[in-house]
Amino acid sequence: MKNSTRLLLIASSLLFIISCGKKEEKHIEKRIIIKENNWIDLTYTFDSTTLYWPNNVCGFEHKEDFKGTTPGGYFYSSYSICTPEHGGTHIDAPIHFAKDHLTVDSIPLSSLSGRGIIVDVSEKALKNRDYLISVADLQEWEKANGEIKTGTIILFRTGYGQFYPNREKYFGSALTGEKAIPELHFPGISPEAATWLVKTKKAKAVGLDTPSMDYGQSKDFMTHRILLGANIPGFENVAHLDQLPLKGFEIMALPMKIGGGSGAPLRIAASVMEMEELK
Repeated sequence: MKNSTRLLLIASSLLFIISCGKKEEKHIEKRIIIKENNWIDLTYTFDSTTLYWPNNVCGFEHKEDFKGTTPGGYFYSSYSICTPEHGGTHIDAPIHFAKDHLTVDSIPLSSLSGRGIIVDVSEKALKNRDYLISVADLQEWEKANGEIKTGTIILFRTGYGQFYPNREKYFGSALTGEKAIPELHFPGISPEAATWLVKTKKAKAVGLDTPSMDYGQSKDFMTHRILLGANIPGFENVAHLDQLPLKGFEIMALPMKIGGGSGAPLRIAASVMEMEELK
């Protein structure tokens, strides 16, 4: 057999192998589409049951200004509200613990929306009311679920949302006023984990299902100082985190736009993407 003929046969064989490989590759290729988005409300209703920090001098007030039939014969209702900035499901703006940092009205929308994940520490936290979420908890999440991407909104599930709005079970004490502060016992984020989220992950925002990002026994509120000092807003008293998967959802968190506010009531929701494989 001439060399030119042999080379032609070899080339033909290679093309056949490559072609088969491509066909096989196409055969195993999967196409995924988003079937629908399911919205989950992560906000507690603001009403007479809303929980505020124990030393707040007032709670949520909803005053009826008018409700009934007007002289014109049509129904009309209008109310006035009064509320501290920090209570119920709310946002901590950076200026809350960081001088000259972002106020509620100046937080960019890009910091309030985007990809979210749930770090579930409820098994540990429910056994220890003073549990501090650690760097190891975050690294364990990555080992099981993949790397936490830069600019993710991190939500921590401690399991304490099940106690809201029972003050004693949620805060660890039924007391109110200054005398309650030393008696507070609930989980929070350790300063080390906060630093890791700032330096390693550049988190967009951080939230959890407890009254504070710092644990109840904190005296220096270092976690607040670290996160808010990096202009990372915090979401506190976030509801229904048990209804979310660990990943695969988007967050939209829109606070009342209070000019110069250090915090504000927050409406936060998650869009969970239901995937479907095309055959």
